[in-house]
Amino acid sequence: MTTQIQHKNLAKGGWQELSLTEQLGNVGSEISRALRWQGKDDKLFQGAIERAFELLDFTLGDPRWQKRLKEIARARELLCDAIFGGKEYKSSLENLERYFFQFALASRLRK
Repeated sequence: MTTQIQHKNLAKGGWQELSLTEQLGNVGSEISRALRWQGKDDKLFQGAIERAFELLDFTLGDPRWQKRLKEIARARELLCDAIFGGKEYKSSLENLERYFFQFALASRLRK
């Protein structure tokens, strides 16, 4: 994985302007992109995975969610597990996509 920041505007504070549901919904968008490219284009797949991790890391670093760190960190751990075959927790990108889709849906319903 690269260490270059992909979402530069979000890293400069834009991420903290989003609600938790919006943040996690955006993570889900990257997971959805990864699923779309899995087995078809490794470069696009890896890029989507890297962006998903980056967004989760931004969320973990958002001081508003200090009481939710365990849940957010667990979601990151499950993404790691899914990427490496679901050996530890039987997680999959498909399951994570369904989980994160609920946040995107909730975010849309609030607008």
